[in-house]
Amino acid sequence: MNGMRIHAAPAHGFLRCAAAPSRGMTLVELLVGLAVGLFIVAAGTSLLAANLRESRSLLLETRLMQELRTAADVISRDLRRAGHWADATSGVWARGATQVLANPYTAVAPSTGTADTVTFSFSRDNIENNVVDSNERFGFRLRNGALEIQLGSGNWQALTDANALSITDFTVTPSVQDINLQNFCPNTCSAGSATCPPRQQVRSLALVITGRLATDPSVTRSVRSSVRLRNDVVTGTCPA
Repeated sequence: MNGMRIHAAPAHGFLRCAAAPSRGMTLVELLVGLAVGLFIVAAGTSLLAANLRESRSLLLETRLMQELRTAADVISRDLRRAGHWADATSGVWARGATQVLANPYTAVAPSTGTADTVTFSFSRDNIENNVVDSNERFGFRLRNGALEIQLGSGNWQALTDANALSITDFTVTPSVQDINLQNFCPNTCSAGSATCPPRQQVRSLALVITGRLATDPSVTRSVRSSVRLRNDVVTGTCPA
């Protein structure tokens, strides 16, 4: 028919259409995706590093506090024994007593003010000789960034490890509460007496220990403790 061509349809009855060309990511889209991915990874890494630093700092602080508390517990436990006397009954006044002995373990230094050393003594003998022996002298002091403990006369040993923590401050401040025992005397004291009425001294020591980690000097902590000495000092006597 005048140059017209008619094509027969395929046997399945559908017209064949040309497939649309496939389209991938452009270079700009790829770069934007990489930038967003890198930002998310960097944020996650920064958050993880911050959490690790916080955990490490908390661990170091906990370790330092544990070391300081342990030292404070050891010092407090020994100080409570200061003045212990196995023959304490000999120092108790009683009517008709021929002699009242003085407790040889009474002294605790410092008795006033504030110091970085505390010395004391207590009885370790089953049979008391009423003399402070060389092995009955004790104390604590700060030397070269470490706390030292005295176990006998002149025998000082390290209580803390200077390689683990540095003790920067150790102070001992005593306080004394003086109690008048006149009401326990059957007779009234004579005027101007230097030994009557008897008096009871209730002694306490305030402790402060400050330290920092040797591996991280920025980690610094302090502990405070108050120690009540169990053995009170009684001076003077009631009138006969």
